[in-house]
Amino acid sequence: MATQSDNNQVTPTATDEKKDAGPSQQQIWRQSTSELEQHWQTNCEDGLSTAEAKKRFAEHGPNELEAKKESNLLRFIKQFNNSIIYILLAAAIITFVLHRYSDSIVIGLVIIANAFIGYFQEISADNALAKIKDLLVSESFVIRDGQKITLPSRELVPGDLVRLEAGDSVPADLRLIEADNLNIQESVLTGETDSVEKIEEPIDAETVPLAERRNQAFASTAVTSGSGLGVVVATGVHTEIGKIQQDVAEVKAKPTPLMQNLNRLGVGLSIAIVVAAILLFVLGAVIHVYSLPTLLIAVITMVVGSMPEGLPASTSVVLAMGTRQLTRQNAIVKTLPAVETLGAVDIVNTDKTGTLTKNEMTVTDILTPEHQYQVSGVGYDSEGQIQDPNGQPVDWQHNEHLNWLVQIAGQTSDAVFNEEDGQWVLTGEPTDGALTALFHKLNHDEPTVNEIDSLPFDSAFRYSARLVDYNGQRILMVKGAPQTLAKLIQDQGGKVNTGAMAEQMSQLTRQGKRVVALGYQVISQEITEIDPNMIGKGLTLVGLVGIIDPPRPEVANAVKKLRYAGIQVKMITGDDPETAAAIARQLNLSDTPQAITGPELNQLSDDELADVIDNYTVFARTTPADKLRIVRAQQSLGHVVSMTGDGVNDAPALKQADIGVAMGIKGTDVAKGAADMVLADDDFTTILAAVKEGRHVFDNIRKTIRFLLPTSFAEGLIVVLSIIMDQSLPLYPTQLLWINMVSALTIQFAFIFEPVESGIMFRGPRDVKAGILSKMDVVEVIYVSLLIAGLGIFAYDMLVGHGITALMGSTMTLNIVIFGKIFYLFNLRNNHPVISKYFFQNKMAFYIIGLLIILQLAIIYLPFMQGVFHTTAINFHYGWGIPIIMGFIVLVVTEIVKLFRMRWDHLHKDRIS
Repeated sequence: MATQSDNNQVTPTATDEKKDAGPSQQQIWRQSTSELEQHWQTNCEDGLSTAEAKKRFAEHGPNELEAKKESNLLRFIKQFNNSIIYILLAAAIITFVLHRYSDSIVIGLVIIANAFIGYFQEISADNALAKIKDLLVSESFVIRDGQKITLPSRELVPGDLVRLEAGDSVPADLRLIEADNLNIQESVLTGETDSVEKIEEPIDAETVPLAERRNQAFASTAVTSGSGLGVVVATGVHTEIGKIQQDVAEVKAKPTPLMQNLNRLGVGLSIAIVVAAILLFVLGAVIHVYSLPTLLIAVITMVVGSMPEGLPASTSVVLAMGTRQLTRQNAIVKTLPAVETLGAVDIVNTDKTGTLTKNEMTVTDILTPEHQYQVSGVGYDSEGQIQDPNGQPVDWQHNEHLNWLVQIAGQTSDAVFNEEDGQWVLTGEPTDGALTALFHKLNHDEPTVNEIDSLPFDSAFRYSARLVDYNGQRILMVKGAPQTLAKLIQDQGGKVNTGAMAEQMSQLTRQGKRVVALGYQVISQEITEIDPNMIGKGLTLVGLVGIIDPPRPEVANAVKKLRYAGIQVKMITGDDPETAAAIARQLNLSDTPQAITGPELNQLSDDELADVIDNYTVFARTTPADKLRIVRAQQSLGHVVSMTGDGVNDAPALKQADIGVAMGIKGTDVAKGAADMVLADDDFTTILAAVKEGRHVFDNIRKTIRFLLPTSFAEGLIVVLSIIMDQSLPLYPTQLLWINMVSALTIQFAFIFEPVESGIMFRGPRDVKAGILSKMDVVEVIYVSLLIAGLGIFAYDMLVGHGITALMGSTMTLNIVIFGKIFYLFNLRNNHPVISKYFFQNKMAFYIIGLLIILQLAIIYLPFMQGVFHTTAINFHYGWGIPIIMGFIVLVVTEIVKLFRMRWDHLHKDRIS
């Protein structure tokens, strides 16, 4: 539980992670003014004395957020603490010792490039912390010694009295003791754009979600209207925004699933190759095949030949190509491995407001005393019509109730729209914005308002009114809560069918919609001021409107396709559970979406939460700490989690997720800094494209690995088998180095250009625990290695034994390995038979093979290269015919195995279904 320090600043303890730490645990919302004075040792009229404020400042420190700085040099050096880097360093040293300087330089560049990528990602994460720090306001109106003064916000202390006015940013967490029509926009904490109407009275409840603490104001939120006075209850890191910064700072970066898989693969390969080298050296020394120096060179040659040092470079290039593809689709990826991570996710957590919805409150329903209508068009800038239940347009201008309703909607609203970068930006309250947008949608023009007087909305009476001259009459137009307008009519002797109204309201509220009633009354031309006492006399209630932030039109189809791909879509929002569940049903996030709220989450331990987390699709009334717990609970069950968000409140969860996705247009700098990927167009459907590209990237990386391992091992096996068979090496060390070099420059990159395979989005997410290679892949690596190495030694021994020179035999074996690689490439390119309509799909593969053959012609027939690489000019039969035949054998064998494998997979799927 939370504890209170001697200096009254409430701080969280490490043993109560599941609850909102800090002042909330003291149930500040329940305290009366006198209890607040006693608890915070302050005076709610005169504030603190200057002397007491100085004392508390010395105890608590400044009201600011500080991000801990780490040495940039240390941060850079830490990037080399990685098993893949160790393997690369070993390869670089070995190649350098063998005077293979070009390879050493290439490997060294890969090491440095990887280090810089990790370094700049950490810098980016730190930028998120710095941007949170910038959210605190610089100056505040404070009451001290009975005087209202302007004070730097960093000097605020618990117990200070802070005055709030419209347009102010809240400088610290406050408990309000005065609230005069005070409305505060808290999206920075809750993600919800509607301003919250604040009160000063205590709230008698044991637990209250952050979004419902109406008698509190929080640091970095904005006052949109009214005024208030509050007691400072938390400053600096102890504020709610401070806790977000702490959460972001505490989330440790971890390798992506792909990097974890590659690390395990790299370690396993290195250990296997080193163990094999030691055993081979011992065996060679025992049976005295070669002299010890020659044996050592042979073993080192085997290690270098077997080590797939081109793997990191190939992986980086495949990832970079994926990054380029996503950039074209408006997804900006900040780190290369993040490209593939989306292909592995099985849960996409997303914010509601602005992500699944447009963040544009819209009138979707109109209910008049006689009929019910729908309004087409989503958001502020859409065309739209009023339609009957059959979807047919209605002539609203000739319908008395509808005409009045549209005019009242336009004439009583103070909302203004401004176009910025092709987007309509609302200035004003979201409800007013919805009503103004309705008028614009139907009239394509601004309303002409001949205003006489206005009565602004007040939480005490829950309606607003405007006196206007309209069509030669003086009209009092009123909008507000339906129950309020009904009571005004009844108090003036009028009649309202409250039963029918209640049924209409219930119908809309069950769909998560906000309901506003609109009415008018004709008054005397002599009246120039609104008297609240006259409202209701002759008031005609023309109808109710249902308002909701509607789902984006394209999202439902994207959700459907994600579910087909085996990915669950979960909604995490600060909004009301009914509204959130209604949107979830509209988008079909699941067959029967279940909702749970933040306070209900807080009743569960971490273990209990993990047990039930998969049962829920909607998480409502969540705090930033709740979002973090949700992601961690999902990860504890082995899920690969994506988190999508746009607000400061999303930052901790964005950083904790396996891949964080931020919105580029409406997203905050803090969210973008914490995320791994930014959607430049704020389009949720881009996630679908990113998942597809992520799976495509993994497929190509897996093909690259399946290609590199057996072809590299085949080179090492030629050395191993030669030692075991007590014969001379068919290949010289320089030839092995040549094979690796030309492969690294040419053929291993062919898979980069492989197109997306059909059906990629109809298979489930990959099992990241299973690693990159399946058991069948491992079998394939072994038999292909043996096949290529065996064919090379067989041809060498047979033809050298029949009279060709060892130099010609060595040149032939060199080409056998090369053509073994070429033909094996065609087998691996896709899961279809080699002779199919897909054969010419990857045209770049043919250009790359052509380049490889030109390089082989050079090494065989150019005199200066013959001397370096121990080759000789050779006729077509031995130099090209036999290698092509051997390569074709590799293709035939691997194609037969592929057909058996495809048949097995088909039977296995049938058995499961």
